[in-house]
Amino acid sequence: MAVELAVAAALLHLLPRPAHIEIRSCPPNGSAVPLAVSSSFDDAARSEIDERWGALGIGRLRTVGAHGAAISVLRDATLAPQAYRLTVQSGRATIQSADAAGAFYAAMTLAQLPVRTQNAWGMPCVRIEDRPALQWRVLSDDVSRGPLPTMRYFKERIRTIAAFKMNGYSPYMEHVFVSPTDPLPAPLDGISPAQLRTLAGYARHFHVALIPEQQTFAHMHNTLRVEQYAEAAELPHAFLLSPNAALSIQYLTRIVPQELAAVGRPPFFHIGSDETATLGLGRTQAYVAARGRSQVYAEHIVAMNRLIAPSGARLMLWDDGIESDPGILKLIPSTAVVVNWHYGAEASFARYIQTIAAGGFEQMVAPGTSNWNELFPNVDRAIANERIFIEEGKAARVLGLFQTVWHDDGETLYEATWYPVLYAAAAGWQAGDVTPERFAADFPGAFFGVDDSRYSRGIAELAGALALLEPAATPPSAQTDALFWSGPFDPGLAAQVSPANARAARLSAETVEQSLYFTAPPLHADAAFVMFLAARRYDALGRKAQIGREVRAMYADAVARAATDPDATERDLLWCKYWMWELRDAYEGLAPLYARAWQYESRDGHLPSNLERYHLAAQKAIDLADAFYRASLQYQRTKTLPPFPVSP
Repeated sequence: MAVELAVAAALLHLLPRPAHIEIRSCPPNGSAVPLAVSSSFDDAARSEIDERWGALGIGRLRTVGAHGAAISVLRDATLAPQAYRLTVQSGRATIQSADAAGAFYAAMTLAQLPVRTQNAWGMPCVRIEDRPALQWRVLSDDVSRGPLPTMRYFKERIRTIAAFKMNGYSPYMEHVFVSPTDPLPAPLDGISPAQLRTLAGYARHFHVALIPEQQTFAHMHNTLRVEQYAEAAELPHAFLLSPNAALSIQYLTRIVPQELAAVGRPPFFHIGSDETATLGLGRTQAYVAARGRSQVYAEHIVAMNRLIAPSGARLMLWDDGIESDPGILKLIPSTAVVVNWHYGAEASFARYIQTIAAGGFEQMVAPGTSNWNELFPNVDRAIANERIFIEEGKAARVLGLFQTVWHDDGETLYEATWYPVLYAAAAGWQAGDVTPERFAADFPGAFFGVDDSRYSRGIAELAGALALLEPAATPPSAQTDALFWSGPFDPGLAAQVSPANARAARLSAETVEQSLYFTAPPLHADAAFVMFLAARRYDALGRKAQIGREVRAMYADAVARAATDPDATERDLLWCKYWMWELRDAYEGLAPLYARAWQYESRDGHLPSNLERYHLAAQKAIDLADAFYRASLQYQRTKTLPPFPVSP
C-alpha cells in the first residue's frame, strides 16, 4: 500500500493548491488517518472535517487528552497572518500558524489529503507551507432577485466557501432585509435582523466575515414601488433614490444602522451605488445641473460614510461611476474600498485596476460567474474572466477578491455556480496562475470527494452545449434562459440554433445525463443533480429547436399533399399534434426536477412563479396541439388547411 499511496500522493487533488508541497516516504504502517484531537481543537475545523470524512467513510474525529491528540496545533509567530505549515507523518499531523485563521486553513488542507487505495483510506506523508496571495477572498451572493437562501443553505454556503479558504461572505441586498421600522419593501420571507445576526455569528465561527451589501442609490425599485417611499424616486416608482430627497436620507439612516447592528462590527459595509445612469434625469435634474453629476454622486458616498464610519466598518462601493469619472476619487473618503467589477473575457483588466490605484485607493477585483440568465453558467467565459482579472489583481497587490454571483432572471440556481466560484477561490489564494486544466483535474476530488473525471467532463460538455446553443454572433445571441422559454416556432430560435448545433448540443447534454443518471457523489450531491438538470434542460431546448423545424416541414408536406394524398396529409397533421404533446411532456417533466433543486437551497418566495413558466409553456404546447387537431378537422370537412403557424 505504501507504494500506491506514494503514487496517489503525487497526484493530490487539492483546492486551493498549496504553495509548497513536499511529499515524503511514509514508514511501514505510517499512513493512518489522524482522527484524535484535543478538546481545544477548532470547533469549526472539526465540523468541516467531520462533514467531509464522515461522508467519505473515513470516520469522525474523536476527542482525547491533549497528549493523545493525533492532530496538534502550535503557534508560530514568525508566520504571516492566515499562513500555515502542515506536517503529516506516521499517523500524526502538526499544524503551525500565527493565528486561528491559519490553523483553520491548515485543517482545511488536511481535510482534503486522505487518499483511497486498496479499498482503504490512507494519509500521505507531506510537509506543506502555504499562505494566501490575497488578504480578502469574498463571495458576493445575490439574494435579492429571486432565489433567497433558506437559513440551512445560507449556512451550507458559508461552510463550503470556508472549506475552500474564502474568508468573506457578502449577501447582496436590495429590499430583502426586513427592517423593524421599514418592513414593507421586504418579502414576507425576507431576512430578519435576527437571521442576519445569526448568519454573522455563524460566519465568524468559520473564520468568514459577513459583509453586508445594501444598495443605497440605484437598484431600489422594490422599495420605491411602495407608495410611502415613492417621493424619494428619481423617476416615478423607478429604481434610483434621489440623493437630495429628505425621504431618501431618512430611510437609509434607519436601515443601514440596523444592518450594521445586526452584523456586529463588520470589516466592510458595501453601499452598492452602481448603474446610476438616471441620476439627474428626473427629480434631481436642477440639483445635478447646479452642482455637477460627479459632485452629487460623491456627496452620496460621503453621506453614507457618515452613517457607516462610527461602526468601524470601511465603506465599499462599485467602481463603474469612478471609471466614468476618476475625478470622483478626489471627492470621497480615502478609506473607501472600491470594488472593481468587470465580467467580460477581456484580454486585460489592468486599465481599470490602474484607474483606482492611481487615485490612491485600495480595491478588490470583482469577476463574475456568468450564471445570470443562463440555464447553467457560461463556464468558459467565467473562467477566462476570473483567470486574467484575479491574476492582474494579484500582480497589482489589490486588497482582495470580491467574486460575484448574480440572479438577474430570478430563476438561476446557486448550486450551479460552484465550479466558477471555487476557481476564483483557488485563484485568489494561490500565488501563481491557476490553469483551467489543473483546476478541472482537481475539482472532482476536492469538491465531490471522488477522483472521477465524469464530473469535470460533465462541466466541459455543458460548456460545449451552451456554446452551440448560444454561439458568438453580432448582434449577441439570446441567452439560454430566453431560448428555453421561447416558442418552438420563434424565428429567433430557428435563426440562432442551427440543425447541426441542436443535434450536437443534445448529444453533449445526453452524455452528461447518462453519466450522472445512476450516480451521486458522496459530497455536494445536489450540485451534481443541478448539473444533470442543466443537461436535461439543454437537451429539451435542443429538441424544441428540432421540433420547430420538423413540424414546419410536416405541415408544409401536409399542404403540398392536401389535394392528392389525404392519408399522408392526415398523418402529417397527426404527427404535428404528437410533437406538441412531446414538448408539453418535456416542460411538465422538468418542473418537479426544477422544484427539487430550488427547494434544496431557497425559500419558497419565487418558486411558484418560476414553476408557472413550466406550466404555461406546457399549456402553450397543448394549445398548439389542439390547433393542429382543429386543422385536421378542417381538412376532413373542406380539404383545406389554415396557414402556418396555426393559431392556438
